[in-house]
Amino acid sequence: MTARRRTRRPASAPHAAARHMSPAPAKPTAQQAPAAVPQSAQRPAPLAVATSRCDWAGTDPLYVHYHDTEWGVPLHDDRALFEFLVLEGAQAGLSWITILRRRENYRRAFAGFDPEKVARFDRRRIGKLLADAGIIRNRQKIESAVANARAFLKVQEECGSFDAYIWSFVDGRPIQNRWRRLSDLPAKTPASTALSKDLVKRGFRFVGPTICYAHMQATGMVNDHLVGCFRHPQVAALGGMGSSQRRKPPTSA
Repeated sequence: MTARRRTRRPASAPHAAARHMSPAPAKPTAQQAPAAVPQSAQRPAPLAVATSRCDWAGTDPLYVHYHDTEWGVPLHDDRALFEFLVLEGAQAGLSWITILRRRENYRRAFAGFDPEKVARFDRRRIGKLLADAGIIRNRQKIESAVANARAFLKVQEECGSFDAYIWSFVDGRPIQNRWRRLSDLPAKTPASTALSKDLVKRGFRFVGPTICYAHMQATGMVNDHLVGCFRHPQVAALGGMGSSQRRKPPTSA
């Protein structure tokens, strides 16, 4: 009986990536050939690009998002300006992150920050807010928000908009600061002191010079991003370069 000859399967060609390796004693078979490696996997992964932010932003995702998308952006919408009046007043004595975490609760509790609706809040509605665990249950702060809504409407009636009124304290253009360290930032300025005094005369409450300056920072009346922060030039471009010379704002009688 004639023996059957066994046919050897031809060896496959080595992968291109293996050509630079030391020659092996035998060519690998199809089953032994190394799996293809994408060229992208052969190159070292690029280093992650670090983003430089103001020190206060920290690492809390909510705080970082607020810093990156809202803080310092010039605001000219009356309802948004009223929102920050309510939130900044609520913050007094607390950290800003405490208020940010309750922001949507405040939006619900204060009628979407509609000053006309908030101005109509009566004693019963205020009582409900005092029982609302989603906000800071401080009677003085809640009552001040209602009083501020009423004063806010009077400013709108007198000046056409709250926007026109409050931005007059910086001559309608953001002040572009160039702070290098967090410790350089002031707690208040002559502009925030002037704003505070005039607001108090108009019947606003919880509007001290420090709260007013925080409001000015948040709403972009001043650019207080540190110069090393990636947002400083972006926010500066939104408001125009150069410091503003403040004209005398309208004052109450």
